[in-house]
Amino acid sequence: MAIERRETSEKFSLWFRKVLSEAEIVDYRYPVKGCGVWLPYGFQLRQNIISVIRGLLNKTGHEECLFPIFIPEDSFARETAHIKGLETEVFWVTHAGARKLDVKLILRPTSETVIAPMLKLWIRSHADLPKKLYQVVNIFRYETKATWPIVRVREVTTFKEAHTAHATSKDAEEQVREGVEVYKRFFDCLCLSYTITDRPDWDRFPGALCSTAFETVLPDGKTLQIGTVHNLGQNFSKAFDLTFEKEDGSRDYLWQTCYGISERVIAAIIAVHGDDRGLVLPPSIAPIQVVIVPIPYKGFEEKIKIATDRVEEKIGKIGLRVSTDNREGMTPGAKFYQWEIKGVPIRVEVGPKDIEKGVVTIVRRDTLEKSTCSEDRFEETVKSMLAAVEKALRDKTWAWLRAKIKSAETVEEAAKLLKKGSGIVELNWCGAEDCGLKVEEKTGGRVLGTPVDKTPTAGRCAVCGKSAKTTIRVSKAY
Repeated sequence: MAIERRETSEKFSLWFRKVLSEAEIVDYRYPVKGCGVWLPYGFQLRQNIISVIRGLLNKTGHEECLFPIFIPEDSFARETAHIKGLETEVFWVTHAGARKLDVKLILRPTSETVIAPMLKLWIRSHADLPKKLYQVVNIFRYETKATWPIVRVREVTTFKEAHTAHATSKDAEEQVREGVEVYKRFFDCLCLSYTITDRPDWDRFPGALCSTAFETVLPDGKTLQIGTVHNLGQNFSKAFDLTFEKEDGSRDYLWQTCYGISERVIAAIIAVHGDDRGLVLPPSIAPIQVVIVPIPYKGFEEKIKIATDRVEEKIGKIGLRVSTDNREGMTPGAKFYQWEIKGVPIRVEVGPKDIEKGVVTIVRRDTLEKSTCSEDRFEETVKSMLAAVEKALRDKTWAWLRAKIKSAETVEEAAKLLKKGSGIVELNWCGAEDCGLKVEEKTGGRVLGTPVDKTPTAGRCAVCGKSAKTTIRVSKAY
């Protein structure tokens, strides 16, 4: 890759778009702005990531389902805070052919108002609780700002949303904690670093009592929200009259939660792990974990083929995803370039010198370190190297995040840090909404919220000077 990715937002944007194209992830030349086509290699990456979250949700008692894409207007309008927060972003369906619909339909922007009417049919008593559902679907939002591939789109093609219903407020709060833990394990599997913050009151999910968000810092210093967990309380259950019979025979409204991730997770993986040569993929989710590149040489064709087939068989036997690049008309160097762009964790080279020595050459994608090993130790070496790549990516991204979190004494100092692309800036905060909004106004950033994993320190609010109750985080955000 000829474009450096870290210096400015403009360079990073060019790098990101070039990677999506040359690594064959998504093609955004589709004639509807904000909509793209997942190419086979990108689609397999997408599927591998989805399989990770599916496994985690299934292990914690969630059940996968699939709800309709259409929401009737009257259903969507029943939760007032929800519609107020999303009404400018929804796509309306007003006609079927030439016929005007009696009730307008909305293309699903999220599914609380899709699921609620069905919960009313399914949940009658405490014996039906808890109900823990999830689905992986497309959602649609009219993004009024400039679209940005994968990050800011009008059709979100990889939206995992979980929806749960409970008998008590305590059960819902425990479910929120479980949702947070599921996401922590998920992002750990993807070698992504993250902060966890409780969103401020003015920036909660529409209709939620509280919202918890995961953010990571991209190479240009801006933050990207990669996951959210919401406690909905009884807001939606009261709007839709979702009641159940308690153990004592009385009735109460359901307590609900929801939590979601989107393809922004894939954007984060591409951005955080990548380098100037292209993608660098964690082995667990890479579509191809090991690529074999034969080094052709006249007179050695048959020996190289036999050795290559033997190496591929060994890799297959230990359960790894492997591909041999036998394309003709391309030099080994051109092949190396393409597979580096695609981020394949390990490249194995098999040439005449390797055959003469009884070894294979192995190259790590993350460090480009080249080494050799004997064929009899090949399987052990590959497995050990993949584990080392995974650890190195995880350590690197956490070191990057920690270095991008700064503290400031004043709002003016915070503004200067953000202008330099510092990442996340922490300030003392009294907790008042007015002061929080002034932080956004004076820094030009977005208040992420208060950290859930940090003990507040004594001090004065950076805005009003009163005693600080907590820490507030602010950043430039996508």
